[in-house]
Amino acid sequence: MSTISFRRATVMKEGAGANVKRLMPLQGFMNFDPFVLWDDFSVAPGAGFPTHPHRGFEAITYMFEGTMQHKDNLGNESTVSAGGAQRFTAGSGIEHSEMPAPDSVSRGIQLWINLPRSKKAIAPDYQQVDVDQFPETPVKSGTIRTIVGDGSPLRLHTPVRYLDVRLHSDGHYEDTVESGYRGLIYLVEGTIRIGERTLNSGESCFVEGPDRIDITAMASARFMVCLGTPHGEPIRQRGPYVD
Repeated sequence: MSTISFRRATVMKEGAGANVKRLMPLQGFMNFDPFVLWDDFSVAPGAGFPTHPHRGFEAITYMFEGTMQHKDNLGNESTVSAGGAQRFTAGSGIEHSEMPAPDSVSRGIQLWINLPRSKKAIAPDYQQVDVDQFPETPVKSGTIRTIVGDGSPLRLHTPVRYLDVRLHSDGHYEDTVESGYRGLIYLVEGTIRIGERTLNSGESCFVEGPDRIDITAMASARFMVCLGTPHGEPIRQRGPYVD
């Protein structure tokens, strides 16, 4: 398969004491239309993301372990646990907090997806999808859980396919990046080989269609496949706002 680039996430602090491995935005690599932010977060008790504003994009918080409580100025207050997700559409503006379990580490991925210019001012919205609502498909060498895409109830304003893939050692995964789609493969844990390149935890491969994805697990592995259609519009991010 052809690739655009391989990248390693950068470790940093975010929010109130949360640890993140960030793929973007970073100096020299601010976004990958339509994707604006990718954080692999790990939040210990006492840390978190206190109340703050957003506008102009959508975000998915997908949990690997622990819990995350969402509370916003629309009146939503709910807690998602491992394998579940929370999605908010900031649109014209929302204020929210995301705080972890009080007694254990909470880990997951937060992904921001840009809204097209025509939808920047839509009304804000919130959705929670629990683990048992996501379709999970057993394959010969592992499982595939669909977070966004066929069979998933999670809805976005941008066409996106977002998968959580687990492979046994020596397992193999093949997929197609459709024409007009682009995105990334991010390794959560384990070791995989993409073409002639070996990836370890926190590393990623960016791709653009039409293309094939061909992945072999060198050891038991978990990785995310995230593909979407670009809007072809400037992404103007200023902290929590994407205008």
